[in-house]
Amino acid sequence: MERDSQLELYEAVAARLKEAHTRVRALQVPEGVRMALSRKLLVVTAAAKHDLPDAARRLDRFMKDLDEGRFPEGD
Repeated sequence: MERDSQLELYEAVAARLKEAHTRVRALQVPEGVRMALSRKLLVVTAAAKHDLPDAARRLDRFMKDLDEGRFPEGD
């Protein structure tokens, strides 16, 4: 039973990561900001390999920041 819920969470995180990458590519922001956002997504992806619930929380925060227009400063 727990394996099924873990698989469902994995599938949900994977789908949301794909959506997040698509949204970041479509943003009209300076390249430095886009790179910073992409790095954040890479961190979430790496976290998903070790701690899926934490990755889901990080991704939720990332998506909320995108929705609210809060972007990191570019280099």
